[in-house]
Amino acid sequence: MRAVTPEHIMQLGLGFWASKTLLSAVELGVFSALAKAPADLETLQSQLGLHPRAARDFLDALVALKLLDRHGGIYSNTPEADLFLDRAKPSYFGGLLEMANARLYGFWGSLTEALQTGKHQSEAKHGTDFFAATYADPARLHGFLAAMSAVSAGSAKLIATKFDWTKYRTFMDLGAAQGMAPVTLAREHPHLSGIGFDLPQVQPAFEAFVAQQGLADRVRFRGGDFFKDDLPMADVIVMGHILHDWDLEAKKTLLKKSFDALPAGGAVIVYDAVIDDDRRENAFGLLMSLNMLIETAGGFDYTGADCQAWMRDAGFAETRLEHLAGPDSMVIGLKQ
Repeated sequence: MRAVTPEHIMQLGLGFWASKTLLSAVELGVFSALAKAPADLETLQSQLGLHPRAARDFLDALVALKLLDRHGGIYSNTPEADLFLDRAKPSYFGGLLEMANARLYGFWGSLTEALQTGKHQSEAKHGTDFFAATYADPARLHGFLAAMSAVSAGSAKLIATKFDWTKYRTFMDLGAAQGMAPVTLAREHPHLSGIGFDLPQVQPAFEAFVAQQGLADRVRFRGGDFFKDDLPMADVIVMGHILHDWDLEAKKTLLKKSFDALPAGGAVIVYDAVIDDDRRENAFGLLMSLNMLIETAGGFDYTGADCQAWMRDAGFAETRLEHLAGPDSMVIGLKQ
């Protein structure tokens, strides 16, 4: 018989200790510094501006958390940290963590209030529109778009391989951000050409990213508001980490607009941290839905069955769910 202990409860209840240690390490540039060269305690203390009282415990905590290695008093990155947490590498995933550190960490302190009121706890609580402020500041917008690319990269690669693209020639990524999904699809399938649809402020970052990938001849930008403007026609419409931002009415509106913009035989691909239908297994998806409670006025995450029902209501004749990686799955709708 398994002994009943409080270990799991303790790990969850104090999980913010490890989380904030990682977030502070990203903020301080620990992994980028060690990507240049392994270093001893004194060197890192000086480079990172750490107080002598804190430095050793902080760095050794990162060792215990499997983010750093230490041999003979010399610290170095683990392979995962070196690949994903070095700001100089194109695989850098830390943009998302930087945003979590600067914004979400504090907002989640008001989760209890959100649970009791149903109201978001982000900047909008105090009259500031995060997205308007972000899109108005080119430097801040670039960081946000890079974070969205990091979130989408793995799923975009799997969508490129798991979905049968041979029957299609064109696609549109709705809410394309920097353009990670469009460039991934175009790179993997030379016969495809695509559109990244997003607010006009995104255009410079999108076009620079696409040009850097050498795909400007097949991937172009279209500016607009996907609620106010007609959607460009395409054989396949992709929505990545978009649908969960909105309330039910807006979700259904986006799916109906997508249906109307597709030709007969076209498809829509929606990917998010789709919650399992029994709502027991995908903890990340459920926590992401709580994050939408914190961040948005009406957004929430959803199950595969939910999304397929909304697609059928919009007119899609066939629907199916396919797992991608980690918490992410894609829901596919086919138009007759």
